[in-house]
Amino acid sequence: MNPIAREDITGLVLAGGRGSRMGGVDKGLQDHRGTPLALHALRRLQPQVGTAMLSANRNLTDYEAMGVPVWSDSIEGYAGPLAGLLTGLEHARTDWLVTVPCDTPDFPSDLVDRLAEAAAAQGAEIAMAATREDGKLRAQPVFCLLRTGLAPSLLAFLQAGERKFGQWTAQHRRVQVAFDDAAAFFNANTSDELRQLQG
Repeated sequence: MNPIAREDITGLVLAGGRGSRMGGVDKGLQDHRGTPLALHALRRLQPQVGTAMLSANRNLTDYEAMGVPVWSDSIEGYAGPLAGLLTGLEHARTDWLVTVPCDTPDFPSDLVDRLAEAAAAQGAEIAMAATREDGKLRAQPVFCLLRTGLAPSLLAFLQAGERKFGQWTAQHRRVQVAFDDAAAFFNANTSDELRQLQG
């Protein structure tokens, strides 16, 4: 087993969605304890990776002020998290990319280490987080580590009009990594959920 070095991993915060369940606001820029949600996620991710960047499709100046490169989807029309993932794969200069969404500021501080360890041990191309809820494993697919060489596969999938995360990852060698603290993956899709996060 060859471990995956932190320097070989680029971190990407996904902040390119429509925010439709939050009234169309730019979710990554919503205030969370005095700081934009996306900046919280970025600061939590940066110590876990070699380099970091953001995926965003509007208010780019605000995101650029967070101090890392910002990239917009190369596929038009708000094609979902896979479009942001593709953009990250296209711009990463490392062998691996890890993604986290902007609306989950308290994800585990050992997320990347554990995903990398599992990917190396299993010879996987994709390692994704999963949480234990009611005795069952529930995939958290937007928390995933994957080889940047998968970009052509993902581009073809999106160009075929497909959008489902699990359907694409199922085409590749993947491993799920169980995290016991489901609360760490609580995400703010609505204004009420954002208020819950402030607690």
